[in-house]
Formats: sequence, C-alpha cells, structure tokens
Amino acid sequence: THKAQEMGYQPTVIPASRAINESMGPHVATRVVKLMASKGSHISAARALVLGLSFKENCPDLRNTKVIEIINELESYNVNVDVYDPVVDKQEASDEYGINLVSKLENGTYDAVIIAVAHDEYRNMLADDYRALCKDNGIIFDVKYVLPKDAVDGRL
Repeated sequence: THKAQEMGYQPTVIPASRAINESMGPHVATRVVKLMASKGSHISAARALVLGLSFKENCPDLRNTKVIEIINELESYNVNVDVYDPVVDKQEASDEYGINLVSKLENGTYDAVIIAVAHDEYRNMLADDYRALCKDNGIIFDVKYVLPKDAVDGRL
C-alpha cells in the first residue's frame, strides 16, 4: 500500500481486506456471545475456552496473533476466558499479553469453546471431545474448520 501511494496510486482492495481482517476478532466474539445467549447462557457469568493463541498452527510465535482480539472482545462482555495452547510458551503469553494459559482441559466447564488455531492436537480431537468440554448448553465455534459443519454451533 505504501509503495503504491508513493507512486501516486490509491489502492482500495488492500486497505479493504486489511479492514476486514482487523474486524474479525470482534466479529467472532460477537457471534459467540449471541450463540451463548441463544442457548440460555448468562453472558456476564459465562466461561469460554479459547483453543490456540499463536499466530498460526503448530507454531509458538505470538507476534501478530489476532486471537488476542477475540479474547479482549469476549472479556469486554464480562465473559471469563481461559486460553489453552500447548505450543506457546506460558511465560511469553504472560509477559506479552498478561494471559495465564491453562495447563489442562476440564470437561463440563465451558459455555463456549472456540477453536481459534488449528494445532495438530486440536485436529486429532473428536467432536465429542470438544462437546465434553462444554456445559449442557455450551456451544462450539470453529474459526479454523477443524470439525465438520454439523458438529459445531458456529463457524466463519
């Protein structure tokens, strides 16, 4: 974009795609909150599990991760958010974003489970494994298409 502008051209596609990308975190969080509400969850007392924090699957790199935007937006609704990422360094997540990663998954705990990064560990889980993490009325939102459409409550 910068180089095109230097040459006197005002690109529209690149800034538009960047704006869409920047809005995805809040978009995902809003859809999750609406799904939770439709299932009867009390949003201000809800618990959500975000699976994955890194920039991309099977990579510990946290630079430029957009997952933090999902987390921040959920927290703006007073949702209690746990984050599990077996690939990311726990100290780096804490230092960089103030996030204390959970070290194990607890069944029957969450109003929402959000698959945010497609780590191999998550791809190897079955739909029933994800559903077991949820409370009875919990929802699964699959950002990365890890599960079949009919196994989740929402996806992009």
